[in-house]
Amino acid sequence: MNELTDLIALKRRQHAAWSSGDYVVIGTSLQIVGEQLAEACDLRCDERVLDVASGNGNATLAAARRGCKVTSTDYVQSLLDRGAERARAERLLVDFQVADAEALPFDDASFDVVLSTFGVMFAPDQPKAASEMARVCRPGGRIGLANWTPEGFVGQLFKTLGRHVPLPPDVAPPARWGVESHLRSLFGENAAEVAVTPRHFNFRYRSAGHFIEVFRTWYGPVHKAFATLPPDQAKALESDMADLLNRMNRAGAGSLVVPSEYLEVVVTRR
Repeated sequence: MNELTDLIALKRRQHAAWSSGDYVVIGTSLQIVGEQLAEACDLRCDERVLDVASGNGNATLAAARRGCKVTSTDYVQSLLDRGAERARAERLLVDFQVADAEALPFDDASFDVVLSTFGVMFAPDQPKAASEMARVCRPGGRIGLANWTPEGFVGQLFKTLGRHVPLPPDVAPPARWGVESHLRSLFGENAAEVAVTPRHFNFRYRSAGHFIEVFRTWYGPVHKAFATLPPDQAKALESDMADLLNRMNRAGAGSLVVPSEYLEVVVTRR
């Protein structure tokens, strides 16, 4: 199997994973990240904003709340539908379109700002996705990203999943988007400046068991992993997840609060 075939097969599996469960149950808890990223990008009223791999629309809504003209894209229609429900509830005007982060259907320099919160980092062809974000952003515009780091909780969670359901060989882990040197390499000459701020998001649940129950039911990649594994291997995955959660829990025995590091990134387009 060649590299291109690997990427196509991975994308199909990812699409199936993100289409399973119901990401909005998890995604809405991350809204603060979209709001902080909107401020970091200093969004202005009437700016043209593209949200790439928007999921249920956290960055989309944050930009629309600031008076921007927002186009929200994802390759999973059901996720866009949930984002549209949220926008209608707030009387926000947003254009929702199905689009692949690696082949954005927009002209060069179409947007003042391009955003992605924990979305584009999962594109299998990382250089292509970064190139597409840069292509559709105007010179002098901003590309704003929130990416989980390899060392943080979510990065460690995906390493745990990978031990039980491995990625194809030679496919870069998504958390590489959370490494500053890799980001600078991805955007290369397209970036006049890359500003990186480490931040933490706190996952708040009753216990490790509660977290696992919610994520295996609603969060596509975890849901799909448990569905794929035979019972004994699923039990081993559950045990490994519980060990990770309890090790990183800062709330003590009575609750679960797990900080997860991510990079808040603002790339100024050359």
